[in-house]
Amino acid sequence: MSDSSNNTHTASNAYENKHWQYHPTLPLQPGPLFTRPFSPLAVFRWLVQQWLPFSDRLLILILALVSWAFFTPSLAQSQQLQWGWISSLLLRNMLLMVLVAGGLHLYLNILKPQGDQRRFDGSILGHNKRFTFGHQVHDNIFWTCASGVPIWTAYEVLMLWAMAHGHVPALSNTVAGLCLTALLLFLIPLWETFYFHWIHRLLHWPPLYRLAHNVHHRNTNVGPWSGLSMHPIEHFLYLGTVLIHFVVPANPLVIIYHLQFFALSAPTSHAGHEGIILGNKNVMPLGGFFHQLHHRHFDCNYGNLAIPFDRWLNSMHGGTEESHQAFITQRLKKKERYFT
Repeated sequence: MSDSSNNTHTASNAYENKHWQYHPTLPLQPGPLFTRPFSPLAVFRWLVQQWLPFSDRLLILILALVSWAFFTPSLAQSQQLQWGWISSLLLRNMLLMVLVAGGLHLYLNILKPQGDQRRFDGSILGHNKRFTFGHQVHDNIFWTCASGVPIWTAYEVLMLWAMAHGHVPALSNTVAGLCLTALLLFLIPLWETFYFHWIHRLLHWPPLYRLAHNVHHRNTNVGPWSGLSMHPIEHFLYLGTVLIHFVVPANPLVIIYHLQFFALSAPTSHAGHEGIILGNKNVMPLGGFFHQLHHRHFDCNYGNLAIPFDRWLNSMHGGTEESHQAFITQRLKKKERYFT
């Protein structure tokens, strides 16, 4: 994320200034993983910046470690599907969602100690007839808590039960197993980049969009509760990422972090602000402008900037006037192909 000192609000940026209250330095650029010539030093710096000094993925890892150590049943307990430990996981996950999504909403949109500093869209998250209950935040809370958290918990229960019965290949407690655990925790955010892009394109298939994904896309402007506000079908597809561990070895910590990363990074990535700002410094990067553009324009920026699938597939919107005009041209070409 860019510091506000690099932000460019000039008269020439017609599209940017007209549509956004704030935007980072534009045009948006993919990360260095696939930049040529390849620079190992640039990649190392970029990877470190994704975690340190503080980030949402580091926060979620800390929450996962605490959850695993103190609020998760043993594999012996998980062999039997009993309401006691299942309900404790449901309660734990609900509290985590309230802590992350509710805490960010309270801080950024109610208490507002940083005002609208680095807020992308200046419109209000409030009453609107297209939302359930006629209110965006109430709608988002409902779909997140009534569908998202229970389905997240159901996948966690399934994976712990399957692991307890030997259906999930388990990582050993040896040094090699611990190293593989650390590697998987590090790689899960990169796997999210790959998985999310392709599952997201699937959700934009017109029949599936009309059936499910439109619930999430009612949020043309987003807030923390928007992230996991989805139709149950979308929750099953999005959180189904964890099923990869029927092939890729894991342990309870990896399962917990994998699901918490997908569930809790949704509120942080939809925060609607570039970050938590203290003294004009972004101390915790949050919502990405790249995905904010997707919610505004619908058929662009399906993934994120770590792996530039959107650039390769000609669906990237870089946020500038030039990029916007190219996007409009591409959209018209699609319509011509569809109707001819």
